[in-house]
Amino acid sequence: FGSVLPACGGLGAINEGKQIHACIIRTNLQDHIYVGSALIDMYCKCKLLHYAKTVFDRMKQKNVVSWTAMVVGYGQTGRPEEAVKIFLDMQRSGIDPDHYTLGQAVSACANIASLEEGSQFHGKAVTSGLIQYVTVSNSLVTLYGKCGDIDDSTRLFSEMNVRDEVSWTAMVSAYAQSGRAIEAIQLFDKMVQHGLKPDGVTLTGVISACSRAGLVEKGQRYFELMINEYGIVPSNGHYSCMIDLFSRSGRLEEAMRFISGMPFPPDAIGWTTLLSACRNKGNLEIGEWAAESLIELDPHHPAGYTLLSSLYALKGKWDCVAQLRREMKEKNVRKEPGQSWIKWKGKLHSFSADDESSPYLEQIYAKLQELNQKITGNGYKPDTSFVHHDVEEAVKIKMLNYHSERLAIAFGLIFVPSGLPIRVGKNLRVCVDCHNATKHISSVTGREILVRDAVRFHRFKDGTCSCGDFW
Repeated sequence: FGSVLPACGGLGAINEGKQIHACIIRTNLQDHIYVGSALIDMYCKCKLLHYAKTVFDRMKQKNVVSWTAMVVGYGQTGRPEEAVKIFLDMQRSGIDPDHYTLGQAVSACANIASLEEGSQFHGKAVTSGLIQYVTVSNSLVTLYGKCGDIDDSTRLFSEMNVRDEVSWTAMVSAYAQSGRAIEAIQLFDKMVQHGLKPDGVTLTGVISACSRAGLVEKGQRYFELMINEYGIVPSNGHYSCMIDLFSRSGRLEEAMRFISGMPFPPDAIGWTTLLSACRNKGNLEIGEWAAESLIELDPHHPAGYTLLSSLYALKGKWDCVAQLRREMKEKNVRKEPGQSWIKWKGKLHSFSADDESSPYLEQIYAKLQELNQKITGNGYKPDTSFVHHDVEEAVKIKMLNYHSERLAIAFGLIFVPSGLPIRVGKNLRVCVDCHNATKHISSVTGREILVRDAVRFHRFKDGTCSCGDFW
């Protein structure tokens, strides 16, 4: 049973796995520690976490394999917060993690940019000696990169006695996310000089770095190298990176030609990337083409409607905006609400523009009013072009003032001590106006503000952003 269940998990053969589970119950072996651990692993790999948790909870005895299976299961199915919680429960139960378990726990922290727990796990790695394992060090490099601590990522990478392809890729990606394209490119070239062969993930990192710095020709060269020299067949992700490369630089016609030459149509990410750039550049013709293609691919994808609606609003085509909203209502398409969060003293505080559940809302609004007065005096001017509602200018400005990231930043200014940076996460891309406002906030408050949005990391300090206003 301990051998055949992992095979079922690897194949995703859930029906056979359930039949074997029934046989285990009939033979009264469900309480055997190895059988229980194998069942958990099988259900996790088949993405039936509630079944895995049921088996886990009824186990009278658990070992490091049982706990690790749950940590990995939650971490690899998009539930990193639960993965971190399971790992902490494991430690409280007196079970010491091995290098694989610890690496998975650190990776879960990286996925939610939780520097607080991640730093604690780093300490655990050092005191237990597990830091010597490349899997743990790789996870820590990724963690600090995703949390915007590029200096810590660099330090850890330089201290590693042994590096594999994953180590180099993690560091390249960390530089790319932080907007340090030149360092990402130099590190990639150094990796090749060391005789290591980059994989598809590495190439995604270096092309993304070129995209975020406007280095179009370099990005094209790396894409060609990927195919001709490294023999890597481009995936949807690589094609989306190339669409992003052209789109960010405003070379929308080249993006169109690139799409026309692709062996298959772009996925939703590719079309959304192009459509978002059309919105930013005000290109209605290509924007309509991208939106129609995205809606044809996925009629219920909200980006096709919301970004095109924003583009119409920019052009003052309010009748078209109203028509798109009617279509969304008829098709029951819902826009993903903007949400931002900040972690403080072990608790995650989430904010959205229309959410009044925070007990600190009165203090936050007062802080925002104070900030608005200061940044206006510092030269800030609201950009209402990103409000796609046909309302008075004053109403548009008020709507901008209470975007979710501003609520989270205000919370940070109230509670995070002045010596520490304010770290905010956001599920969507930061809008142009909030990006501009946050630069001014960092200037008037003298605070360092780090915002990790759906696209990249932004480090605001002294009125500037690490992205160089190119994102």
